[in-house]
Amino acid sequence: MTPAYLDNNATTAVAPEVLDAMLPFFKERYGNASSMHSFGGDCAQDVAAAREKVAALIGASPDEIIFTSCGTESDGTAIRAALQVNLGKRHIVTSRVEHPAVRALCAWLGERGYRVTEVGVDSEGLLDMAELESALTPDTAVVSIMWANNETGVLFPVERIAEMCRERGILFHTDAVQAVGKIPIDMRKSAVDMLSLSGHKLHAPKGIGALFVRKGTPFEPLMIGGHQERGRRAGTENIAFIVGVGKACELAAATMDKEGTRVKALRDRLEGGLLKTVPESRRNGHKTQRLPNTTNIGFRYVEGEAILLLLDREGICASSGSACTSGSLQPSHVLSAMGVPMDYKQSATRFSLSRYTTDTDIDRTLKAMPRIVKRLRQISPFTPAGAAP
Repeated sequence: MTPAYLDNNATTAVAPEVLDAMLPFFKERYGNASSMHSFGGDCAQDVAAAREKVAALIGASPDEIIFTSCGTESDGTAIRAALQVNLGKRHIVTSRVEHPAVRALCAWLGERGYRVTEVGVDSEGLLDMAELESALTPDTAVVSIMWANNETGVLFPVERIAEMCRERGILFHTDAVQAVGKIPIDMRKSAVDMLSLSGHKLHAPKGIGALFVRKGTPFEPLMIGGHQERGRRAGTENIAFIVGVGKACELAAATMDKEGTRVKALRDRLEGGLLKTVPESRRNGHKTQRLPNTTNIGFRYVEGEAILLLLDREGICASSGSACTSGSLQPSHVLSAMGVPMDYKQSATRFSLSRYTTDTDIDRTLKAMPRIVKRLRQISPFTPAGAAP
């Protein structure tokens, strides 16, 4: 049985068009793009074409795009670069709900002498802008705030934050891994200094990412070695995957508006159906200020791991939060920051859709979830007598 795959914030299927674009570079076009001979050198044109497609999706110039191995590398490169060019400053501002790629790095830096301020969010997951503004000081080297939260889909006012930082001469980075390809982004109209994206979140393969660095932004590379990426990221170009992410960005640009509307309608049908048919359930996150593909729902009195296990038996793929923390026994740091009550937080289930999600996928999930939650509540020690099943 084909699974109903509703875990697209963890990873996405590689688009057939992307795979087709990549295949020649595993067979007859295997040259090194940095070679002097035409067999390899011709591949440099393919890299350049892919760079143009990535740039076009986010309204950037091609020379502002650096190819990396993943979103985590892009995030780490941006934050460390900002610290390297501001050696006299020892303060970092981020949020309490960042992806581990940013949050864990900031904690590591905090253990090595940097002062880290984590800005809070409200009960709907919206960033506390007054707290953010008050956190900025002359010692602040970089602010790193995600564009869209990976667990709830909640969107942050990145353009406003970027302007706030620019006015104070502070470098601003955004982890836009979940946002790119799902909502319109235009760096020509933004003050963002650096932006991270990841290929496998928009139907390219795992192992390829990119970092936008605005022209004129001071920058120090993380990867030192050869001259690749104009000296900003050493290492032989991963041509096949670069071509793949370029094609994925081209597809996203062409389908974003139409597919965003369709996916949002499916998301709303799923969310509305679950909230209606499962008693004592709640949405975690703001109703409107979020990605069109994401819903996070808590089901009182049951545990998320049990829900996911029974969903898996039904051939339905969902998540309890970030795939990068799925092995942790700790409750979601995102939902904790939002103040979600424990009896809803422990059962929080994230459903994230894509352009390949179908009505049948939603129908299967709406049919299975009420039965699964009822079964778990009947055997749960957390369910009080007389509670709705």
